[in-house]
Amino acid sequence: MPPSPRRRLPDARLRQSPDARLRQSPDARDYVELRARSAFSFLDGASNLEDLVERAAALGHERLGLGDRDGLYGVPRFHAAARANGLREIVGAELSDVEGHPLLLLAESPRGYANLSRLLTVAQGNAPKGSARASWGEVEDHATGLVALVHAEASLREDFLARTRDVFPGRSWLDVARSRDRTREAGTRRAVDLAAHLGVPVVATGDVRVARPEGRKLLDAFACLRHGTTLDRAGRMLLPNGERTLHTPAEMAERFADRPDWVRATREIAERCDFTLGEREYRFPDYPVPEGASQAAWLRRLTREGARKRYGHPLSARVTRQLEHELAVIERLDLAGYFLIVWDIARYAREKGILCQGRGSAANSAVCYALEITAVDPVGMELLFERFLSEERGEWPDIDLDLPSGEQRERVIQYVYERYGPHGVGMTATVISYRTRSAFREMGKVLGMAPDVLDRLSKRLRQFRFREDMDDARAMMRETGVDPESPRIRLLLDLAGQAQGLPRHLGQHTGGLVVAAGRLDAVVPIEPASMENRRVVQWDKDDCADLGLIKIDLLGLGMLSALERTIPLIRAHEGVEIDLAHLPPDDPKTYAMIRRADTTGVFQIESRAQMATLPRMKPRCFYDLVVEIAIIRPGPIVG
Repeated sequence: MPPSPRRRLPDARLRQSPDARLRQSPDARDYVELRARSAFSFLDGASNLEDLVERAAALGHERLGLGDRDGLYGVPRFHAAARANGLREIVGAELSDVEGHPLLLLAESPRGYANLSRLLTVAQGNAPKGSARASWGEVEDHATGLVALVHAEASLREDFLARTRDVFPGRSWLDVARSRDRTREAGTRRAVDLAAHLGVPVVATGDVRVARPEGRKLLDAFACLRHGTTLDRAGRMLLPNGERTLHTPAEMAERFADRPDWVRATREIAERCDFTLGEREYRFPDYPVPEGASQAAWLRRLTREGARKRYGHPLSARVTRQLEHELAVIERLDLAGYFLIVWDIARYAREKGILCQGRGSAANSAVCYALEITAVDPVGMELLFERFLSEERGEWPDIDLDLPSGEQRERVIQYVYERYGPHGVGMTATVISYRTRSAFREMGKVLGMAPDVLDRLSKRLRQFRFREDMDDARAMMRETGVDPESPRIRLLLDLAGQAQGLPRHLGQHTGGLVVAAGRLDAVVPIEPASMENRRVVQWDKDDCADLGLIKIDLLGLGMLSALERTIPLIRAHEGVEIDLAHLPPDDPKTYAMIRRADTTGVFQIESRAQMATLPRMKPRCFYDLVVEIAIIRPGPIVG
């Protein structure tokens, strides 16, 4: 009869003398942490990526593997933080449900990364929002260039591990995390025996969920939110200790001193996974032009034709000179395709009778004016093109198209989806973070506090930064009759302070569309939005910009809806045809109304601050308005 697990004889290596074990101990430099989660695992991790990377570098790690759940949401920030801290990134993600079991996938190469991104897109489309599911057939279709790690746990099935081995031949491992939890030891041993039986090698990991040991409290709180319970009732839903944190490579090597081959396997996998996010392939699409024509030549032709409509024929020397200057800059920066695609969107809107106007710095461009993207004559207004596009700045142009809110705007968005396909375009995301009140309320729920108490306290909250403004937060508590020194309230303030600023969920940007040549989902995973017929990339708009993904903003503007209804009424009742591109720029009656602050509903000058300033500034021409708006709304000055 075999011995019970409690009386099982120790491994032969453990029976050796300390000196013999020391000779066989792995070099601490061999250990690479391959399995780490951040707060972008949404309640399965509790550290921001910058903190995770900085902590890893401080502890002596040279590489770090990130495997957040069901997405690559934080990978751009991981890449930036790794570069800033001299750390080599290992990019991956854990699919939470591959026919009932999780699977960690790490990218070996650009092709592997593209496959991972596309697989995540497929998995997100298979399940309700907030979850992902993939079949083995789908995994097999995207397996090239990926390494697979199966976590050792009691629920591991033999058929799952065998299928992983077959789908990833020579690229699959069982990963073991020794987290000093006796309740998991029997399951881990069983999984290791199963791997030996199937010929699957084993690798050591730390199964990291937080950067520092003190983050365990917040990790427990997030677990309660995930399970819909409180800390008082969570029990075994919580991790038994605080070992799911980063340790030094030496500590991890010592933890696996009896299995140096498992430690060396971490280095082997890390050297295979040599991909970094800087190697991903992204290209803005070319606009389809007639055979024999180049992008630049076609843009020149459209610009000349549009300029004759806007300025008349022949063109003045001043207009010709400005157009030639702008087109030369656009050609040198290889941006002709970008301008053509924006022109195509504006053209579609015009043909469908949808009012469409470019806004912002694009109004400084005579090319945009000639293409009917904007309706302001920058030559007549003496506007500076370099504020919009400059070779020295090295930035992509930013053209925002305003459209009437509602159905009309949605028609234009759907046109872009149809033209570039479901895999070639996606809305940019917005990372919604825990702010003061949301952090306070969520952590209060975890602590089982009464809703009326939380309501009363949260109404008094200003934009506290709990860590910096703790004295003010305590004073507010006292004013509302709550003792800030009571253990539960102290814990509430501590947890809210730790949660503040961490990602809470992914939202949809108001109108930013990222377009790619070929498959955008090979660059960034795309998932269904909560709104029907919308698809969202997993990266925040700022992260997209940092990585060179080009965004076109299609924004809904209520004032354009009003203008769209008003222009036909003027035509019908007054017999006057309104062309927004040829409105008198300094109409005396209009500026008399502006000086009286009679500007309710007029975009940019309708706020209380603007209406209070207009009678004092007394604008009499367009440039006076430019100055007045800049004073109240200092975005351009700050920029």
